[in-house]
Amino acid sequence: MVKQYLQPFALACMEVFKNFIGTEIVAERSYLFDQAVVTGWDLFAMIGFTGGSRGAVVISMKKDLAFKLTKRFTSKIYTELEDDVTDAVGEIVNIIAGNVKQGAIEQLQLKLSPPIIIRGQGHSISWLAGGDPIVSIPFKIYETEIFMLSVTLEKKGG
Repeated sequence: MVKQYLQPFALACMEVFKNFIGTEIVAERSYLFDQAVVTGWDLFAMIGFTGGSRGAVVISMKKDLAFKLTKRFTSKIYTELEDDVTDAVGEIVNIIAGNVKQGAIEQLQLKLSPPIIIRGQGHSISWLAGGDPIVSIPFKIYETEIFMLSVTLEKKGG
């Protein structure tokens, strides 16, 4: 089911970065995420969904990118994954999820959880146990940096 609804998440992500961060991002080729792979990301920001479906949307990035994005909001320079940084990245994923909820998949009547933030390398996320696909889209930002948007969505009762 997630492939059907992936485009609204990608479009919302591009819109949020354009309007709130003031920069264009470029979506690269999406792929199925393998939960067994431990990634090298420093920061995960996740929003869970319940209601007519259940699932999650996650943004993953390196800390240096999180510092740059937070500077756009606060005009301060950051060198540690402090609360301002995690709050900023949590707010980005929150706006993306909120835009998708109000837009193309409104018929699913989704309810959103507050953002969950995981910081530090070597973490993995346990996704839904039902085996629903997790689709990841790498996005290029600032010409050379990458962050990941990952989505899984399961229709209840099927």
